[in-house]
Amino acid sequence: MTEPRPTPDIIPADRALPGRAVPIATAGTHFVTGRPNDVAVPEGIEEIFFGMGCFWGVERLFWQTFGVWHTAVGYAGGHTPNPTYEEVCSGATGHAEIARVVFDPAQIALADLLKVFWEGHDPTQGMRQGNDRGSQYRSAIYATSPDQIREAEASRAGYQAALAARGRGMITTEIAEAGPFYPADEYHQQYLAKNPDGYCGLDGTGVVCPIGVSAAAG
Repeated sequence: MTEPRPTPDIIPADRALPGRAVPIATAGTHFVTGRPNDVAVPEGIEEIFFGMGCFWGVERLFWQTFGVWHTAVGYAGGHTPNPTYEEVCSGATGHAEIARVVFDPAQIALADLLKVFWEGHDPTQGMRQGNDRGSQYRSAIYATSPDQIREAEASRAGYQAALAARGRGMITTEIAEAGPFYPADEYHQQYLAKNPDGYCGLDGTGVVCPIGVSAAAG
């Protein structure tokens, strides 16, 4: 599997904040579906984690996607256990803002989710997304199986070719095996369902990803 690629912009483990043993308080239930916010993945359902910048808009993008069974926002890819939002924003934990996406592969293929991911943001921007700057806003896919890793890497190659054909830069998206996911506090869960006019921040490149539904449609 592809391992996370440390960069000078991500704080190393020996300099990260110590964190805490006890998880921070979060929402008990999903504001949109009513399911427990920390619901386990049922048999036959899959889970993947996406970082695309500010997680408010990312979560809404996926809970509105047909076949997605559950979402939550939190932090992954870093070093500090059970970090707070403020700690993550400081850059001193190494985490990215992440949306947990639990989906039914009988209703939506992983390729179609990856298409939503690639087209939903600009994966060439490194440690930022638009005006949101910092390692917590990096583009990332944290996968829960070797098959997901392979499919994500293949989709990255396909989208890179499409971007290059349009004169765009290199993809900086981190693709790695999922480690611990730490849910954010209640305020951030399903934020844009509770605040429909709130800040989103998502902005794609306008380049179509040649996988998933568009490819199937010919």
